[in-house]
Amino acid sequence: MATFVLVHGAWHGAWCWRRVARLLLRNGHEVFAPTLTGLGERSHLRTPDTGLDTHILDVVNEMKWQELHDVVLVGHSYAGLVISGVAETMEQSIASFVLLDGFFPESGQALADLSPPTRDAASAAQRNGETAIPPRSAATFKVNDKDRAWVDAQCTPQPIRCALQKLTLTGARERIAKKIYIRATGYPSQPFDQALAKARARGWPSHEVACGHDVMLDAPERLAEILQEELMRRV
Repeated sequence: MATFVLVHGAWHGAWCWRRVARLLLRNGHEVFAPTLTGLGERSHLRTPDTGLDTHILDVVNEMKWQELHDVVLVGHSYAGLVISGVAETMEQSIASFVLLDGFFPESGQALADLSPPTRDAASAAQRNGETAIPPRSAATFKVNDKDRAWVDAQCTPQPIRCALQKLTLTGARERIAKKIYIRATGYPSQPFDQALAKARARGWPSHEVACGHDVMLDAPERLAEILQEELMRRV
């Protein structure tokens, strides 16, 4: 059995992993899905200083204080930056590294460098004296029709510093033995197409799922299958 740490993307919270977590738990795995500071049920903790470093530390501390080892670490979308940063501290505790329709950052890059819409939204928020970026609609991310109103109600503003802080990476991510990329083909996105191409060029196994960006909501069964296939590939 495996230990999964599932890290959500911008504007989301642990709530988005509920379906996948149930499937993994049913098969006897351990599942941890921390909500990042300032989002979801922790939205009351958002401050102007909440940033990417805060979110990296959220996951590092979850793994540290829960004493997690041999972890399958999964990062969705923005969390591609988060888990890349986590690997710098927790490399020895990570067995598998999974980018789920996620950004593939290099050292010195911020989310704003990888996502022009996020860069523009961050600039607009700054001009207005705001400290957070309002959620994008579920329809924008091609979430299935049934879940769109619920997702819109659940999403919360994203701290602006999460888009602006740059990562410092030393290669820990690349040293992790098992890495995969999962692309949601129902969501057109040049940054994620580029991330998939980069992963393939580096020899990462990859999967494509015909659904919207929130794979954990649109195709939870298929996502759980892929994650467990990754477990089997490790044996």
